[in-house]
Amino acid sequence: MFTAFALVRPACAQEDTQLDQQIAAIAQAHHGKVALYAHNLRTGQTASLTPDLPVQTASVIKLGVLLDAAEQIRAGHATLSERLVLTKPNQVPGSGVLGELTPPISLTLGDTLMLMVILSDNTATNMAIDRLGLDHINATLRAAGLRQTVLYKKVYVPAQGPMPADQPLFGLGKTTPREIASIMERFATCRLALDNSPALPGDGPICGAILHMLRNQQDRDSLPRYLESEDTSEHGSAIANKTGALDAVRNDVALFSTKAGPVVIAAFTFGNADQRWTGDNEAEQTMGKLAHAIVTRWSPAGLDADAFPWANPLLPAAPSAAPSPAAAASQP
Repeated sequence: MFTAFALVRPACAQEDTQLDQQIAAIAQAHHGKVALYAHNLRTGQTASLTPDLPVQTASVIKLGVLLDAAEQIRAGHATLSERLVLTKPNQVPGSGVLGELTPPISLTLGDTLMLMVILSDNTATNMAIDRLGLDHINATLRAAGLRQTVLYKKVYVPAQGPMPADQPLFGLGKTTPREIASIMERFATCRLALDNSPALPGDGPICGAILHMLRNQQDRDSLPRYLESEDTSEHGSAIANKTGALDAVRNDVALFSTKAGPVVIAAFTFGNADQRWTGDNEAEQTMGKLAHAIVTRWSPAGLDADAFPWANPLLPAAPSAAPSPAAAASQP
């Protein structure tokens, strides 16, 4: 099956050392710690800062829930149209709206996942975990080759049963920038087969449905901050992302559709001195600066929402009007 932006084989990946230096300089100015992994899916270039460091996920672990949902839909064990019922025991505080509504309320699995993503709805997340199964989600993460990525429990619910010794340190979930980026890359390239077998005919629409959720994620203060300036509610965004936040933690994982090809960035900030819950939080600004440096380096012409086949990544994208950096450099 043809993919518009096939991943370069790992042996061809090349670290962009100049970009690494830019990233390190931005991170050094931040009043906290930064871990990052970026991957240019067209060229195979990478840039990173401690990309294999285990970090607190906060809500970006919800990407793992999405991956398992995609796998269960693919296997015929779930559908986006099936109905779930919101009950009082699953209502929890924090982000989202379902915790404020009056149960019982019937929602499709697709709508539940949508709320989990676009509003980071914690109650919707717990509904999805109940439907998919915590053990099944973690089994899918292991099958995907992710050894440092774990969803420990439901949101705002105490951990159940024997837990790994590091669970109190990480809370809801654990990952590394490189591992969580690989989940976004699976959606971007529609590699849903965990055994690397060929894509199935239905894989493209499943990936398209997941990317539609991520593309409509409403928190744009972090990685998209200095790159997205238009009203995307009418014309569609060039960025699909999932954020996560705790008092001293701000994280974001994003797929950027650029004029030079798709780019995935996973950024984690922790031990942050600025713990304000506002869009001006220093970590939000730091992640915005990091994304701007990476995208500007790899795609000087910027973003292009139409350059990526959002509805089905297994189909070719519309050709971008802007030349690639190499082509642009060869012009007089």
